[in-house]
Amino acid sequence: MSDVPDLDPGGIAGLGASLVQNIRRAVKVSDEVVRDVVVALFAEGHVLIEDHPGVGKTALARSLARSLEAEYARVQCTADLLPADVVGTNVFNQREARFEFHPGPVFANVVLVDEINRTSPKTQSGLLECMQERRVTVDGHPHELARPFVVLATQNPSEYEGTYPLPEAQLDRFMVRVSMGYPSADDEASMLDEHAASDRVEDLDPICDVAMVRAAQRGVTHVHAAEPLRRYVVAVCEATRTDSRVELGASPRAGLMLFRAAKALAALDGRDHALPDDVQALAPAVLAHRLALAPGAISGNASDIVAETLERVPAL
Repeated sequence: MSDVPDLDPGGIAGLGASLVQNIRRAVKVSDEVVRDVVVALFAEGHVLIEDHPGVGKTALARSLARSLEAEYARVQCTADLLPADVVGTNVFNQREARFEFHPGPVFANVVLVDEINRTSPKTQSGLLECMQERRVTVDGHPHELARPFVVLATQNPSEYEGTYPLPEAQLDRFMVRVSMGYPSADDEASMLDEHAASDRVEDLDPICDVAMVRAAQRGVTHVHAAEPLRRYVVAVCEATRTDSRVELGASPRAGLMLFRAAKALAALDGRDHALPDDVQALAPAVLAHRLALAPGAISGNASDIVAETLERVPAL
């Protein structure tokens, strides 16, 4: 890996704009959705892509991976998938009379976990350690994962037969949840023409390497966030915990994720400091999937509650 100095906000903004443009060459999706994915990448978070079949969830994940000159792996989730199939396992080498660790697909830089809610909770839990700590432990021995490391998981929210809903602990590991939505009529007509002869994702050229991504991730950590902004993030999270419609509000990890994402968004905008506007722009994508509504709550959904919270909590 080449030695690349930390990127300043200008460099991060340029790289982010190139990534967004490259991805949108292959996937007809809004700039906001791609922005949230790039924010998660630069803030060292993970992405849950949730929408109906056929709208481009997998293509979005593949396009991001294709845009980075990084090791890519795909896990197709099924009911019989085992944790060892994801993280790896020790295999006995008879010739040398010892066990050897055979790494699983999570040892890539970009890991697409397709239809994550179709695998068992036991296998879902195998992703917890690697997503949070960037390592896996097999038979008591820790193994460090590659850097950068990002999980992009997809799931279909409208088909529940044969699925295992993600528990709150698993959802909390995803920095952002994005929804693709249907493309406009013009975009859909253009897609029919452009995708008829070839897979546009395969036609994408990488625009950076893992060293550049790491430089951007390090650069994001240098973005300034004042004390009032930190208190604002805490106030927003606390407000979700006291809402009568919410049984489980935003956790401290959610606040940390929102804080880091806001700094990444500021850098993508070319700024060396984060603003309340950055928090407000990303709060729905970062917080909504972490809220568990109280039984019997009949007014509003999680996204509405986050929006109302932002209106109610003043920026300090």
